[in-house]
Formats: sequence, C-alpha cells, structure tokens
Amino acid sequence: MGRSRAARFSASSLFVLAAALASPAFAQDAPQPAEAAEDGNDIVITGVRASLRDAIEVKRESPLVMEAISSADIGQLPDVTIAESLVRLPGLNGSRDRGNSSQAAIRGLGPRLVFGLVNGREVASSEPDRNIRWEIYPSEVVNGVEVYKAQSANLIAGGVAGTVNIRTLAPLDYEGPSAVLRAGPVYYDGGVEFPNYDNWGSRISGSYVARLSDEFAVVFGATFQDQQNGYASFQGWGYNDDRLGGNPGDLNGDLVLDYTPWGMQTEIKMLEEQRTAFMGGAQWRPSSNFELQFDALWSEVTINEHQNQAWYCDGTCGNWANGNFGNYNAPGSSYTFDSDGNVVAATLANSFAQVNNIIAQYDEDKTLFVTGLNGEWTNGPWTIVGDLSYSEAQRDNTWRAIQSPVFPASMSFDTRAGITPFVTTSSNPADTSIQALQTWRNGSHDGPESVSDELTAAALTVSYDLGDGNLFSGFDGGLRVSTRTKAHNRFSATASVAAYTPIPSDLLWNYQIDAFTVPAILDGDFNAIWDLYTVTTPVENLADRWSVDEEVVEGFAMAEFASDNFGAPMRGNVGVRFVSVETSSSGFESVGGDPLQPLTIEHDYAEALPSLNVTWELNDDLLLRLGLARVIARPPLDELRAGRSIEDPGDPPPLTGFGGNPQLDPLLANQADLSLEYYFHEEALAAVAVYVKDVETNIGYFTSPVDIDGDIYQMTGPANGDGGRITGVELTFQTPFYFIPGMDDFGIYSNYAFVDSDIQEFYPFYDPVDGSGFAEHTATVDLWYNNGPFEARLGYKYHSPFTVIAGWNGSDVRTLEEESIWDASASYQFTDRLGVRFQVNNLFDEVARIYRDNDPDRLGRYDVYGRRYLLDFTYRIN
Repeated sequence: MGRSRAARFSASSLFVLAAALASPAFAQDAPQPAEAAEDGNDIVITGVRASLRDAIEVKRESPLVMEAISSADIGQLPDVTIAESLVRLPGLNGSRDRGNSSQAAIRGLGPRLVFGLVNGREVASSEPDRNIRWEIYPSEVVNGVEVYKAQSANLIAGGVAGTVNIRTLAPLDYEGPSAVLRAGPVYYDGGVEFPNYDNWGSRISGSYVARLSDEFAVVFGATFQDQQNGYASFQGWGYNDDRLGGNPGDLNGDLVLDYTPWGMQTEIKMLEEQRTAFMGGAQWRPSSNFELQFDALWSEVTINEHQNQAWYCDGTCGNWANGNFGNYNAPGSSYTFDSDGNVVAATLANSFAQVNNIIAQYDEDKTLFVTGLNGEWTNGPWTIVGDLSYSEAQRDNTWRAIQSPVFPASMSFDTRAGITPFVTTSSNPADTSIQALQTWRNGSHDGPESVSDELTAAALTVSYDLGDGNLFSGFDGGLRVSTRTKAHNRFSATASVAAYTPIPSDLLWNYQIDAFTVPAILDGDFNAIWDLYTVTTPVENLADRWSVDEEVVEGFAMAEFASDNFGAPMRGNVGVRFVSVETSSSGFESVGGDPLQPLTIEHDYAEALPSLNVTWELNDDLLLRLGLARVIARPPLDELRAGRSIEDPGDPPPLTGFGGNPQLDPLLANQADLSLEYYFHEEALAAVAVYVKDVETNIGYFTSPVDIDGDIYQMTGPANGDGGRITGVELTFQTPFYFIPGMDDFGIYSNYAFVDSDIQEFYPFYDPVDGSGFAEHTATVDLWYNNGPFEARLGYKYHSPFTVIAGWNGSDVRTLEEESIWDASASYQFTDRLGVRFQVNNLFDEVARIYRDNDPDRLGRYDVYGRRYLLDFTYRIN
C-alpha cells in the first residue's frame, strides 16, 4: 500500500540528526582541530570556517561575477558528485539521476547551455550533446570549482548560461609529503524492499602529494565508489491527444474528444553503480619566471541494472480512433476526467487489459580521460602561457529484456497530480505459474549503443604588464585552436522463440513493494530465461549512425585597467573574443523509402563577442560589479547529425521529412550583470545580484521549411527558433553568528534566486513549456556548527517546478515538480590524523515527480530514490 515515505523516518532519528548541523556543501568536511593560537586579535581557523573564508576570498578577488567552491585541504569536498555541491550555489539548480545530482542548470538555462571546463580547458563528454555528467568527476580529486556567470574575453566561449571550471590539485600548493586515506560504507534505503538485493556500498579514496624539492612536486590520487542505489519508479507513457498527432475518441458522447493514457508502467531498478578514477600531476617551478604543470585524470563509471518492469494497459487504454470505447464503457467500468479532458483515473472491468511483465538487464560503461600540459614564462613585463590538452570519452550501453504478457480481467489506475499513483488488477499478473514467452511478443536486445568523443586543443596567451599608475595596467591577447569528433552508432538484435514457451516456475519469483500501490512484481533468473530465446547477431541501424567533426579557432584581445581617479577605486577588463567554427556532419539519408545512402553536410559561422567587466571598491568591504557581454553556445552536437528521412522530390507537395539539422546556428545572447557584495566580516558576505539575458535564438523541435537541393521540405526536427529574455535576482547571505554572544561557533550559508523568463520550448505547441532549465524559485539554507574537533550541518535545498530534458532526446521536455530536499551530516576529528564523518542525504525521502505536456495531471515519472547514509573514516599522514 502506498504511504508517505517520510513517515518511515522516526522523530527520534530526526532529533538526533537535527542536533548535528554539518558543513556547507562547499566546505571542508573533515577539519583539522581548530587552532586558537592568538596573534593579537588574529585567530587561526580551520575546518568549515576556513573553507567558507577561502570561497569568499576567491569570489572577492575575481574580476568577474562568479561563485566558488573551495576545499582548503586534499580530498575534502564532501559530496558524492560535484553536481551536489554545484546545485547549492546561488542561481544553480539540478535534477537527480538514479538518486544523485548529475547535471546543473544556471540562471534558468539548462545543462545544454552550461559550458564545462577542467583546469580551464574544454573537455570531451560521454553524452551525445555537449553536456558534462559531473558524477564522472570524483569529488575526492577536486579542490575547487569556479562558476562564472559573466564572461571575459580570455575565457573560452561557450556558456550562455554560465561556465563551470573544475580545478584539480596543484601539488606546489601543498608542503608535502602528505597523504589522505578515506574509506567507509554507504547504505541506500531506496531498494530495501527488493529481494536478493544488497543495499550496501562503499567509498574508498587516497591522495598523495610530495614536494620532492622546492621547485618540483607531484600528486597522485585514486578513488573507488560502489553505489547500490536501487529505487522504484512509476511512469506514464503520455496521452492520445489529437493536438500531439494522436487520434482520440469521444468516451462519454458529449461530442468532445477525450484524452486517454497510452499506458503506464512500474520499474524496479536493482542497480549497482561503480566509479573508479585515477589522477596524477606534476608541477615544476625552477625559477620565479618559469613554471610547467602537467595533469591527467582517468575515470570510469559502470552501471549494472537488473530491472523488473510491468507495462499496464498496453494497447487497451489509448483508445485510438475510439477503439477502446468498449473497455471504458463496459458494465462495471468508470473513468474520471480532470478539467482539461484527461482521463486521469479509470476502472476497466472485463477488458482483459494486457499486462506485460518485463525482466531486463541494462549495462552501461562510460570512461573519460583528460590530460593537459601548461607552461608559463615571464620576462620583465611579458608573460607567455602555452597550453596543450587532450580528452576523450566513451559510452557503451546495452538493454536486453524478457517479456511475458498476461491478461487480468479488470484493472484500475489513478495517476492524477497530488496523489501517489496506483494500479490494481483483478488477478495477480506476477503469478509464476502463468508466465510464458510468446511468438508474437519477442524479447528485446537493444545495443550495443555507443557514443565516442575526442577533443584536442592548443592555446597561446601573451600578456604585457604596464605596471601601476596607468589607467590600463596590462594587455592580453591569445589564440586557441581545437578539433573535436563526436560519433554515435547503435546495434540491435532479435530475441524470439519458435513456439509458445512456458517459463519454468522455478526460475521465477514475485514480491510486493510499498513505494506505491501496484500488483506483485515479477522477477527471475535473467540469464537462464534469456537462454530460452534464439538471439540473432546484432546488426547496426545505419539510420542511427552519425558523426560530427568540429574545428574551432578563437582569438582574443583584452585590456586590463585599474584607477583611483573616478570617485572610487576600480578595476576590470574590456576586450573582444573572435570565434570561428566549421562543422562537418555525416550520417545516412533515406529518400522516398529507398535504401540509406551516405550524406555529409558542412556548415560554418563566426562571431565577435565583446565584453566589459568593472569592479568598484565603494569602501574596504563593499564591492559593486558590472558585467556586459555578448555570449555564445554552440549547438548540441547530436542535433547537428546529418541523418534524415525525406519524401521523394517528385511527390506532390508539400514535401515532408524528419531528421537532424547540420545547419543549426549557435545560440547567442547579450547579457548584463550587476552585483553588490558586502564583505562585512572576513568570514561573511551579503550580496545581491541582478542580471538580464537577451537570447536571440533558441534550439528546439518543430516543423520548419528547409531547402534541400532546391526543393522546399517541411522538416520536423531540431531548428533555430525564437529566443527571449531572462531576468533574475540572486540573494546570498553567509556568516558565523559572531555578533550573538556565545554563538560564534554557529553559522549560516543561504541563498535565494528568482528567475523570470519568456523563453519557451516548442512543445507542446498549444501550451509550450518554459525553457529547459527554468525554475522560478530556488533556495538553499545550510546551518552549520564548528567547534574544535566537531562540526556538523543541516542543509535544505528547494526549487519550484523545473523544466528538464528527459534522457538523450532533446524533444522530450518535461517538468520536474517542486522539491524540498534536506541533508544532514556530522564529523569528528579524534586526532590530527584520524577523523570520522556521517552523512544522510534526502533526509525526508523526497520523491521526484515529473509530468508531461505542461500538464501536472499527465504523469511522466514518479521516482522513489530513498535516502543515502554514509559513514567514513579519514586518516592523514603528514
């Protein structure tokens, strides 16, 4: 029976955890003992307060409007993924994938418009577009992140939403030799109801820094993480709606079309997710005017999912052309409409609606390799910086499924907003004695499917320092060249039986869950049952094969200035960045149903991107920043695919087709930022930032005219459409409570962001959803305590309804309902070397509910992830 997941968390447990308030997401989580060594009025502070102060200092000294995450020590970022830290920053948001934060949106614009860097370099991605899956970057080998909301000429162009730069360890920043070892168990309660499933995982990491001389140092790190983060999901398949290309009927005879669900399913994911990563680096500084630094990171994430699915109403609820009229209107049947004419609940009596039991196996492997070499040479006022980088990413996945259809006489469902969705049937569809493989319902073998990405870049920057006393303090210029190739292919096979084949009952079992009310779930020995199929050799689907080659040339010129002669001290930069892009997209084309033929289409564009950034020091503690810039985001690489299917040009007009769009132009915007920052204490900040972005064009899925060899086709696929304006306000307040007697060891980190946008996706055309990444309100509040060896945090993250893209399909835009997620953690340092940490994520078991078609009553997903508990020990060797 469905019930409140939060009810499982006892009041006594909440009291204990609420008493332990932990460090903010960006704070050092395993502190050194606080040193109260006084030097006049100075107190040496470590742990939470040191990390907060470090982040504030990075923000204060930056020439741009930005946010920072800082770790004062090796391997001290506390979160499972970098995304979990990112989404706690002002104006940032994210959605959960398998229970973990994965990608980030900035200022109401989605992950596709967020530009990701590692040590200032563009990197390859295992996603088909350009998105970076932040969970592949272990937090243990990261010591800082900068989120640039404004743009300067010397920053690589690509982030209309913003730019996220991950910084790995620089060994000369540490005295060394020093090593940090961390290990402990992780427990996930989302899959506690699943039989034969182990909910326990682990995290193990180690980092070592050695300063071999005053001039040379090395760093090595390794991490392993095993997540058993299984969960239950209830999913809707969408609605038969004539406005979306459907053919619904009139169920109640009122001469108005009624929208009916195509079906729904439950899915149990018993998954194991493992991440292994190694990093290394070396830094050589033989003199004050020369430095050479090398870094490399290799990371692999493997996902093994054993899935139990049940497909309900498959072919018996959708009512295509009123074909299921009898099911809805049979004696004993009933149905409920919402105010928009959607059937949101029904009882189908004696309909024998099909329930398709699925036992499936999904396997995914993704790898990332990132490396770079950076050299800096200074001679008098001249500084030359050269940078070489290479990265590659690969993703491979396969899904295999066993299908066993059964036909209960009657079923009921209710998926409307505001309730826990449910399905009931008149008999047990998971009865192990009635399962069989059918000749008319084959198994599935999708894959292997692969995405590969390779990126090489070289950059050269020359700077000239004019010294103090001049309005212009220096000039910078540079050139960057990069080449990138992203490719995708997909294979599939047929899994069939020659005749009706009962599944031996000793290979099957069933079980109940209480995440929501559904019939029993069928499970079984996948490998043994799979052997009952005859499986063909996988064959490539050429229509899904594509590759995109991209060459980018960028040059910039920038002047830095500083002056005390304009009422208040000011500093800043002004410049322009030139970007030239050439793409070559390859795929396969079908004309009039003829066999596929190779197709290559080229495209190019160039843009000049001016920028201005000014910081006024209104007094010693008050800064006012202004940022003006023209910014660019290159189109998602998968949307540039050349593959398409078009009608024969000799057919009567209008000619139609569908496919990718190699001629997509970039997204461009003009933006302005204004930020007032009050640093009223060395550990405190109160800030308000306002911004506006005029986005000239958006990319979405709709039908538009395209000239193909002189013929005009109405092509359905990705296209450039209208943009819009985004405005927003961000408030930040963080401080220890030093101004309250006896409360100096307590503090707060908080922010709130409001976004207003008229940017919309192009679906559904009759009521378009807000642009991907849009959430009107987001807020974070962290209360923390730090006293000597003990520190703690209670954290809260909220977002209002949030537009997301589901999976790889850029046209599948949905809305994630508002979420309020609580976290808590505490740590204790026994000695200078040994410490312990305890964390609980998703304290009140907030579910993720996603709806379709901009209609809260059209359920997309209802995911019950559960909580994550982490206990680990840290040991330091200095």
